[in-house]
Amino acid sequence: MSVTQEQVSAAIASIINPYLGIDLVAAGAINAISIEGNLVRVEIELGFPVTRYAAELEETLRSHIVTLGDDITVECDIRGKVAAHAVQHGAKRLNEVRNIIAIASGKGGVGKSTTATNLALALRDEGASVAILDADIYGPSQPRMLGAQGKPESRDGKSMEPIVSYGIQSMSIGNLIEEDTPMIWRGPMVTGALEQLLNDTNWSDIDYLVIDLPPGTGDIQLTLCQKIPVSGAVIVTTPQDIALLDARKALKMFEKVDVPVLGVIENMSVHICSSCGNEDHIFGAGGGESMAQQYGVDLLGALPLDTEIRKGMDGGKPVVALQPDSRPSQMYREIARRVGGKLALRAKDYSAKFPNIVVQST
Repeated sequence: MSVTQEQVSAAIASIINPYLGIDLVAAGAINAISIEGNLVRVEIELGFPVTRYAAELEETLRSHIVTLGDDITVECDIRGKVAAHAVQHGAKRLNEVRNIIAIASGKGGVGKSTTATNLALALRDEGASVAILDADIYGPSQPRMLGAQGKPESRDGKSMEPIVSYGIQSMSIGNLIEEDTPMIWRGPMVTGALEQLLNDTNWSDIDYLVIDLPPGTGDIQLTLCQKIPVSGAVIVTTPQDIALLDARKALKMFEKVDVPVLGVIENMSVHICSSCGNEDHIFGAGGGESMAQQYGVDLLGALPLDTEIRKGMDGGKPVVALQPDSRPSQMYREIARRVGGKLALRAKDYSAKFPNIVVQST
């Protein structure tokens, strides 16, 4: 029995990809299908990094295609290519950065910075080139969390080289001041510092620049939404009603300025006792899911309240980097794939393909 390309395409179309929410045919991810006798070759290009995920996807495809006939052999070439995606109107794109993802919470103390760090590392694990900008001028934490202390180098006296730790480029006001120095600045100085940190850092070939925002919806957030080219935002919350109130404000802020919200992450979802294994919903249950349903966005994942995660961040040893096979690391990578998948479905930015037109008098 011979197999046709249409049959293979239909078999692939029957699989809903968990990170895209649609099948690979509908997503335009099938580059080619070729058939030689009983050998079926499939070329797939996804819009998000797939280094760790490719083998799992190949096995899923093979299990569906081999049912089309006897003695069918399947070969898959699966790649991920991260494109630059559209940003809010009027924001000028950075040359070396394809996408900026803002991590926001609206409220402090929900583990947003911890989530941002491990999410960035998870994206790196999938093969992306990643950077972090610590936008919390008053309370920078990324230098400690990433173990990226020290002052950045400047080769020309004007710009700064990013600090590199665990394969991630980073920059923070915390790299320019002593750790215990308070930033006693008013709004204009804070927003100016954020713009300098972003624009005066020599980022190099970045797929995703993760911006760790401070809590609230004030000057920093307004500057981010008006002047910084953001491809998408992720809201971090705990299930607690008080945290959800502020998380909703952050979500609405991004909606008002046309920055797409890629989804919600519920942090500290459950505590598992290290002694008896009992699960306790210390901050309530289901808050992130209900918020996601209310606003029509995805719940990207629910993360536990875990002692090892906390210890790692305090010591500059993030769990995804130091314990890549642990359950929390696997959960962060699942969330990273969903973030990459949701962004991959957004409109691409083709502005770089158009020449600049200059009118001169002669």
